[in-house]
Amino acid sequence: MEFEESGIGEECGVFGCVASGEWPTQLEVAQVLTLGLVALQHRGQESAGIVTSNGASPPTYITLKGMGLVSNAFPAEELLKLRSGNLGIGHTRYSTTGISELQNCQPFVVDTLHGKIAVAHNGELVNAAALRKKVMRHGVGLSTSSDSELITQLLALTPPMEEQDAPDWVARIKNLMTETPTSYSLLVMHTDVIYAVRDPYGNRPLCIGRLVPISKLHGSDTEGWVVSSESCSFQSIGARYYREVQPGEIVQISKHGIKTLSIVPRPEGDRPAFCIFEYVYFARPDSIFEGQMVYSVRQRCGQQLAIEAPVDADVVSTVPESATPAALGYAQQAGIPYVEVLCKNRYVGRTFIQPNTRLRQLGVAKKFGALTDNFAGKRVVLVDDSIVRGNTISPIIKLLREAGATEVHIRVASPPIRHPCYMGINIPTKEELIANKPEFANIAGYIGATSVRYLSVEGLVSAVQGGILPQEKDQRTEANKRLGHCTACLTGKYPVELAW
Repeated sequence: MEFEESGIGEECGVFGCVASGEWPTQLEVAQVLTLGLVALQHRGQESAGIVTSNGASPPTYITLKGMGLVSNAFPAEELLKLRSGNLGIGHTRYSTTGISELQNCQPFVVDTLHGKIAVAHNGELVNAAALRKKVMRHGVGLSTSSDSELITQLLALTPPMEEQDAPDWVARIKNLMTETPTSYSLLVMHTDVIYAVRDPYGNRPLCIGRLVPISKLHGSDTEGWVVSSESCSFQSIGARYYREVQPGEIVQISKHGIKTLSIVPRPEGDRPAFCIFEYVYFARPDSIFEGQMVYSVRQRCGQQLAIEAPVDADVVSTVPESATPAALGYAQQAGIPYVEVLCKNRYVGRTFIQPNTRLRQLGVAKKFGALTDNFAGKRVVLVDDSIVRGNTISPIIKLLREAGATEVHIRVASPPIRHPCYMGINIPTKEELIANKPEFANIAGYIGATSVRYLSVEGLVSAVQGGILPQEKDQRTEANKRLGHCTACLTGKYPVELAW
């Protein structure tokens, strides 16, 4: 909940679809792309875009972009223009670099020596400034402030090993990957194929699904292939989770199926650095990462929090609704009943217009109603997924106290955020974060709680990895070598050296 008012931005979502079999396809590729992006709406609400290709030689690309939610960006009459597509990619955006304008809306389409390419990007290039200078030295002008445009321009540059008349897109992609270590998950569409690419550190998620006919959801027929930032988008389009794109992997997706073309390794000794906050907050709870459901990980975070920060209380609850799995885990581990203490008004948005002083003063009461019978006269443990600035949780605590809670203990299912992110998350400045302010020494008094405790970094990592590692000790050691998570916003330890 805290993220909604904190100024911490979600990332972006990418989605692609390729119809199988004979073309022109009967599959409504544009509709599949739209539904896939709707399922990824939580990752970005500023703008959305779709590019489709008929797969011919030369291909016909059709682009549709708009500001706001997917439902607003793609009117039904505009989607009809995309009906001839046999494959396509889409993007829903929350800006980390580049202002929120239509010109920065992805996917980007550019001409190259070997035809048009379309690119959708989730992440943020850690060496974007240096890359901008390099591209400009080649005489290339940039028309947007988005670092995603840099990717398209780098792909358009001919790598040294490529012969002039023989395009080698794998070589171009690998050349890009040597230029920037992280952070990106990419979809690159060229004529009749989509290349799905994940940086060698695997910082941003990307997974593949198999699209099956609705009448044969339990059969073996393949109607197409989809690729998405999160697997939560698969169920709504009748697709089955197939697998993740591995860190450093370049996967070709065509009407003939999927094929790994190359895997670009990390520097010797470096481990993967998947963003741990995908588990904490960003991903939808029904998504699967590293072979486990996000909901289950959040439950384990709550259980670990109960072990690390027990408290004598009568009920456990949460602020609806992102921290609910953690609150249920805490209640289960602590043996304390879970109840709802707040009823959320789902029709009050973040941009709610304040018509007068009275409504401004009501503050949180516009969003939440107190379920007084569930907690009046009782000691409450309120579990949240984060406290960023501390200015959202305070009025909620006040509301509960005024409604009859005798104690309000805050338990946070993630460690304090202390450092900025340079890999795709828009975190407030270091000075804005409550964990870096003098008030943090007495944060309970500052926000009006009886007590405040956070999950430790070690506890979070343990909860995240607890569902992956096999039980046998020798296997666990081997499996652990393949795991690694970026905790830079918590520890200040970045997976790569930052370039400015």
